[in-house]
Amino acid sequence: MITAQEIRNKTDKKYISFLQSLVEQRPFEKLVIRGDKSYTKSSLPEFEKEIQQIVSQSKEKKGFGYTLEFQLVKTKFLASQNLPISIYFDTEKDFLKFLDKEKEVELFKSDVEKITNVFPELKEWIIKNPLRVITNQTEWDNILKVCQYFKKNPKPNLYIRELPIKIHTKFIEKNKGVIRELLDILLTEQINSDSKEFEKRFHLKFSEPLIRFKILDKEISQKYFSGIDDVAIPVSQFESLNLPIKRVLVVENKTTLYTTLTLPKMDETIAIFGSGFSVYNLKGAQWLINVELFYWGDIDVQGFEILSQFRSYFPQTQSMLMDKTTFEKFFENDSGTPTNVSTKLNLTDGEQQLYEVLKINNWRLEQEKIPLYWINELVN
Repeated sequence: MITAQEIRNKTDKKYISFLQSLVEQRPFEKLVIRGDKSYTKSSLPEFEKEIQQIVSQSKEKKGFGYTLEFQLVKTKFLASQNLPISIYFDTEKDFLKFLDKEKEVELFKSDVEKITNVFPELKEWIIKNPLRVITNQTEWDNILKVCQYFKKNPKPNLYIRELPIKIHTKFIEKNKGVIRELLDILLTEQINSDSKEFEKRFHLKFSEPLIRFKILDKEISQKYFSGIDDVAIPVSQFESLNLPIKRVLVVENKTTLYTTLTLPKMDETIAIFGSGFSVYNLKGAQWLINVELFYWGDIDVQGFEILSQFRSYFPQTQSMLMDKTTFEKFFENDSGTPTNVSTKLNLTDGEQQLYEVLKINNWRLEQEKIPLYWINELVN
């Protein structure tokens, strides 16, 4: 036999489909809660208590809620007893008052009307996401203002906080999720579907990541940057960089970037701070295809995984100081970070063999721990 709590749980589960029926303008139909019509327990006091709990929450006792129909049923241990064979909600009011959702549904109806009056094409989204309408119940006026602006200006080319919309300056940033879902429907033809980032997807300006690099050729530093050798510029500017560079060294860690300035003069060379897996910010710099390219990372599983990632952008990439000899000479029994990567990496045979050793033993040699004299020997 079903319990009072099970009736509540099953009724809760009917709520979403009820909301959907409102949007589809389907009339309320008797809502049946299915339950077990048998009873297998042997305690009469327990049976009477469960029946009392079910009846106490019914329309008969409270004036609203579910209606119960009983039938005399022969049980396994308690002879014949009156069991509820049918549980149902007769009216919308009974259903909503039982769930204490009357006010919420009134607001939902109002919001649905508000949304569909402005954008009828959002009706299907509402049917699929009725709880999203309720979650954003206090925000729909402003959400619709944003959508109306983008509908008229599908390619604003402004920063989010520059948009001439009468809303709080942080409103769009706080509500990107729902706004994106709606704009994807409203601006199907105008969105940049290749990008998942909100600003890029909807043609907004955004704060770009900076690429930091050090110029290891003093002549280039003097001629193009007034002697400045430590530079950070937006990705888009880095992608269009035009310098007489023939060799590029990408390093994983910031400390190692400083170390590169202590190296002997390196003609036509720059060192880039890759910042771990953020090397993906470099993939659009097509001029890197035409230079001699080196990657220097930690000798651990992540270091080789980053190398593999970077090599997928620029196949000519060579690893630097990420070899077995260097590892065995300077390893100090440091532990690394375990990895869940199981796909084949884009590594040479020697790199792959070292990677497997590091992975099995969870070992790490950070690039900062390699002495300068060893680095200089390699460069020279």
